[in-house]
Amino acid sequence: MAKAGRGRAATEERLVTAAIRLFSLKWYGTVSVAEICREAGLSNGVFYRYYDGKEELFKVILGRVLDMIKKAIESVSGADGRSRLASFAQAIMRFSVEHKDVVSVFREGQYRFFEYERRLVAIYTKGLGEALGREAGLGEYLFALGGLRFCATRRAFQEAKVLPETAIDILEKGIFRGVDFDPEKVFGGTATPPPLALVEGARERLLRAGKRLFGEKGFFETNIHEITDAAELSVGAFYTYFGSKDIFYTELIERAGHDIRAFISGNLGSEAAKNLNALEFELRGLWLWLVYLSLDKHCYNIVREAEFVLPEAVRDYYGAFASGYRRRPAALRVTTANPELDEETSIEFLLGLAHYFGLEVAFDDSPSNARALVETIGGYLLRGFSEYLS
Repeated sequence: MAKAGRGRAATEERLVTAAIRLFSLKWYGTVSVAEICREAGLSNGVFYRYYDGKEELFKVILGRVLDMIKKAIESVSGADGRSRLASFAQAIMRFSVEHKDVVSVFREGQYRFFEYERRLVAIYTKGLGEALGREAGLGEYLFALGGLRFCATRRAFQEAKVLPETAIDILEKGIFRGVDFDPEKVFGGTATPPPLALVEGARERLLRAGKRLFGEKGFFETNIHEITDAAELSVGAFYTYFGSKDIFYTELIERAGHDIRAFISGNLGSEAAKNLNALEFELRGLWLWLVYLSLDKHCYNIVREAEFVLPEAVRDYYGAFASGYRRRPAALRVTTANPELDEETSIEFLLGLAHYFGLEVAFDDSPSNARALVETIGGYLLRGFSEYLS
């Protein structure tokens, strides 16, 4: 029995190892059970002795990743809050570099099976609270882990110029130092919704239909026939305007980024910006992002899945937001001790904060206390966790 048990465990491990390799390279939607079996050197029949299908195996891997992250967080140490927080941040940054394959799989898993993201949030929030020596809530999680997770991923996978020591400094002291914010300036006034076309041509009808279908069903689960049927056009009409499904998807991503930036910048306005300090400008932009998500539920899903389908397009998507930040007037930019040195990491940190706040809104319905969360985050962008650190 012992030998049989060891043999079963070894076979299962071969399947898991093969699946991790394939899912990290080709993504869930393009990997078949037959491919996993070929990679593992096993028959399809053996696979079904262990798993009902691909989804069950995928979830087993996600569970393993959670266990690995939990173990990494449990290794955090330090004699005081400052050293524990630094150890916590370093563990997260290090994990993404040392375990790129499983991180890659989990990034898709958090999108497809959101319950695993919820479980990871709980692990991170508990770890952050232990590092700080106090209970951490959603506001603390979004400020700290939104920035850290994004910085860690971008550094590991896209070679972003992220300095771990700067990320730790942000956690301790904030980004926009020496200023405060007036909630009325952040949340007050009205917002003009995105423009609505009164008449749509064939191209626009295809894009609108594709955006809805990709947003609801996903890229791999949507075919061109469904898009053209929804737009009440022929398949030939699709190929008149787009050479392939990938080209079509790339335009949707580009448009999503353009529309989000246009909505936020248009509603910030040059006149309003003159009356806002750097922190108020950042928080109002974050609030407008949440407002935009309430108006366009599909944009986030499209960009999120594109990370696994068209990573270069998504790199350009975030690059455009980063470029917009660099074009801000000096008065609306980073106010850390070394702005020139810290700006790249600060930009990535802020992008991550917005990204993970968006994840909360898009996949878990907009938090009922969204305004309170933005205010909480504002306090941490101003002072970091300095008041809790010894």
